[in-house]
Amino acid sequence: MATRQIKMPRKYGSENETDDAPSQRQRPESGRYLLQVDRQTKGSYPTAEAVQSAALVIKKGYPVVQVSVYDRVGNTNTLVELPVASR
Repeated sequence: MATRQIKMPRKYGSENETDDAPSQRQRPESGRYLLQVDRQTKGSYPTAEAVQSAALVIKKGYPVVQVSVYDRVGNTNTLVELPVASR
């Protein structure tokens, strides 16, 4: 009978692994404002203006989804709505 060599899969977290691929367990960066889409955190921003502009881009592209901004310091959650077009 011929011998076969079995190649074992590489284990995660090994010492020789050099790439820093982001995982789902990793927390978002430590900005004050969190952008949430359908109650899932998508990003972190240092200023309110930056997170509002990002939220409006998402809301304009996908008006059905719920987009909100969470302020970590003030512990407030604000829903983002599309501006009403004036006639």
